[in-house]
Amino acid sequence: MAVTTISSRELNQDLGKAKRAATLNPVIITDRGKPAFVLLSYTEYQRLSGATPGRNLVEALSMPDLSEIGFDPPKADIRSRPADLS
Repeated sequence: MAVTTISSRELNQDLGKAKRAATLNPVIITDRGKPAFVLLSYTEYQRLSGATPGRNLVEALSMPDLSEIGFDPPKADIRSRPADLS
């Protein structure tokens, strides 16, 4: 995989160029000559992160076979008490 490297200054001067390069390969953005950031296409980000397009929060947090996990938390002890307003 070819990687394009540009400086922060170049990024500020021509963001379109960096975006076009990121559609093909990751773009490393340097700050004072040292790698600082990576610009990826959204598709590549999804592939690397394992994200599924169109998946909502409920689907992301749901677990298969959740009913098989034992979970029996203690009951909360909630008692009313007078408020100290002094």
